[in-house]
Amino acid sequence: MPLRSGGRQISFEILAGDTSGDDGGGGGGGGEPPRRKRRARGSKRKKRPSSVAEEPSVAPPIGSEHRKPLAPENALCEDEIGFKMLESRSVVETVCEGAVVESSKVSSVSYVELRQRNVNGGGVGDEVGDEAAASARESSAGSWRPESNGSVTNLAKEKSLDWNQVVAEDPNILREVSSSAKSPFAYFVGEIYGGNALRSTIAVGNEKKRQRVYNTMFHVPWRCERLIIAGFFVCLDSFLSLLTIMPARILMTIWRVLKTRQFQRPNAAELSDFGCLIVLALGVVSLQRIDISLIYHVIRGQGTIKLYVIYNVLEIFDKLCQSFGEDVLQVLFNSAEGLSNCSPDTFTFELMRFILDETIAVVAFVVHAFVLLVQAITLATCIIAHNNALLALLVSNNFAEIKSNVFKRVSKENLHNLVYYDIVERFHITAFLLFVLAQNILEAEGTWFESFLINALLVYLCEVLIDAIKHSFLAKFNEIKPIAYSEFLEDLCKQYLNEKPEERRQDLTFIPLAPACVVFRVLTPVYATLLPFGPFLWRIFWVLLWSSLTYIMLAICKILVGLSLRRLATWYVNLRLERKQHVD
Repeated sequence: MPLRSGGRQISFEILAGDTSGDDGGGGGGGGEPPRRKRRARGSKRKKRPSSVAEEPSVAPPIGSEHRKPLAPENALCEDEIGFKMLESRSVVETVCEGAVVESSKVSSVSYVELRQRNVNGGGVGDEVGDEAAASARESSAGSWRPESNGSVTNLAKEKSLDWNQVVAEDPNILREVSSSAKSPFAYFVGEIYGGNALRSTIAVGNEKKRQRVYNTMFHVPWRCERLIIAGFFVCLDSFLSLLTIMPARILMTIWRVLKTRQFQRPNAAELSDFGCLIVLALGVVSLQRIDISLIYHVIRGQGTIKLYVIYNVLEIFDKLCQSFGEDVLQVLFNSAEGLSNCSPDTFTFELMRFILDETIAVVAFVVHAFVLLVQAITLATCIIAHNNALLALLVSNNFAEIKSNVFKRVSKENLHNLVYYDIVERFHITAFLLFVLAQNILEAEGTWFESFLINALLVYLCEVLIDAIKHSFLAKFNEIKPIAYSEFLEDLCKQYLNEKPEERRQDLTFIPLAPACVVFRVLTPVYATLLPFGPFLWRIFWVLLWSSLTYIMLAICKILVGLSLRRLATWYVNLRLERKQHVD
């Protein structure tokens, strides 16, 4: 045959020559081998054309002696494979020719895979061949990989770990590795000289962290307290306006009617003043019917509910009454404006609506005044008691306020409203302390003024401290800068100067009607003790005298507070404007 004349041996002859001596007693044609008998009853497999892959021969892999039984079986079916290649039932693959490996190259380990694929079914030789191929693939999986063109390439190895280089890159690694092998004393000494003692749990801060600490401790408390003090004087100015400006306007209206002897329909402002006067008068009369001593003994004598619980409940009702009273008073002012500008055809309807709104306002503010009065009596009970009831009330009330506000997410607008609530609360506490002072004047014996001053200072200090803590941590947790409180103060100054645009109004809402009713109810018995005994006309004279002196004193206070606030508000608004222009 032409292939034989080329001087090269075919793989079939190599297999026949190598396996002829291993058979023991039989040659290639000594009968049908057992594999042929098993194919007769086996299932057929798909035929696959044989291919002979030429690879450089190397030393057989370790464990190749276990695959020697594969050669005799292949030699038995040489005649069928050599001449009937297209009709063969088994294919012998992968017989490699030898090639000399150069000594300068690094020797690599390859394998000779001998695999048989049986068309009619697998036998013993198939199982052995598959096991050999699998073991060969496992042994060489990390050293080579066939590419798409059939060539074999070696995989690139990972870079070797150089210990000297690792130590040079990280000098502390040797210390960390060897620290576990140290003695306890050496470990303790190493921790002492290891740097920051809390380096594993606390990171090193920066300028931003430092600024946050300074904001929490200094900037936010100072600006917040400055805003609350300014708001307190704004509330005081509104309170003094109710007691001085409103009576003066009403007296001027009455004098005009008496002078001209012609009744004219009052304007909206005058109707609003008359409505507030009616609410104030009926509120004072209603509170005069209440026995303060009875409420005091009921609150002090009961043992079911603690004093601080009563105070907290009343504070909640106070906030509810504030919110409802704002709406009621706005509706009353709207009805007054509608009544002053209505036509004669709708006058009756507008008048009935004004009377209805006035009735609702009277009921709402009388209830609010009663709530404030009972709250003042509760505070007076805690101050007069000698069993640390005041301290328990302050701790419970203030820390409950911190708990309900600090650990919540609030926006800048909500913080703005919260500051305004604190301003109104500060004014109410002042009214309560005035009530306690009046009760001490009427009923206390001995040296009580010093004790009253200590308790009053304790209440104010607790309020200032709690407001500072609350707003500092609210600003910290919600990432609100201290400049926000300066903006709130600027808005308050513009509100007092009536310079805020209508579409951006977020004003401090304070209605002095209920606190004024409480103050009148408290101060009336004090003034009654100053009146001398005598005839009725003599007592009327002293009532008018004390009333006139009180009004003059309140008017002077109104002038001083109003002018001071106006100048300070103008100065601060201009200062903020200059700073904004400088920044721009």
